[in-house]
Amino acid sequence: MNLAQGVQVVSFAILAVMMIGAALGVVLLDNIVYSAFLLGGVFASIAGIYILLNADFVAAAQLLIYVGAVNVLILFAIMLVNKRQNFVPFPTAWVRKALTGVISLGLFALLSTMVLTTPWSQSTAVPTNNSIVVIGLHFFSDFLPPFELASILLLIAMVGAIILARREYLPDQAISPNQQPVLTLPERPRELVSVGDANRNIQ
Repeated sequence: MNLAQGVQVVSFAILAVMMIGAALGVVLLDNIVYSAFLLGGVFASIAGIYILLNADFVAAAQLLIYVGAVNVLILFAIMLVNKRQNFVPFPTAWVRKALTGVISLGLFALLSTMVLTTPWSQSTAVPTNNSIVVIGLHFFSDFLPPFELASILLLIAMVGAIILARREYLPDQAISPNQQPVLTLPERPRELVSVGDANRNIQ
């Protein structure tokens, strides 16, 4: 192992530890704002692993799209709808926790089986010069439905966040179908200024 390979191994280990630690923080922390910030750390760590794989365009897209757009959108949605309410325990909360645990263990077992049964070997393929062109062709041919579905899901999430944020401004009383709701903002009280005071202010 030469110096370059050693640097790559150490960098991969650091990025892997950062990614796993941030992912655990996303799941285990009670504060959802901190979880969203740690989700950005997960995305940044994945971008670093892409750089180690010589996938510079995918790493830049990871930072621009997921960290710069998706994570910021999630933070805005959380801060818009994060209302302070007293904690009220649900009587059937253990059912959801049990289902979450079962699903998580099933995904962990599935991914562990995939990692252990996959014949990993060092690739000898020569990377293409125009990787951006190849990725674009796959995006708009093979992976077009999931690409468009992801954009639709993000649009639905943004519209839902706007609706939830505007809900507190709606009037509480019932409105008849013929009556249009009127939302007004309190005006600042105006002060009467005499002519002499206005002249002194102008001078």
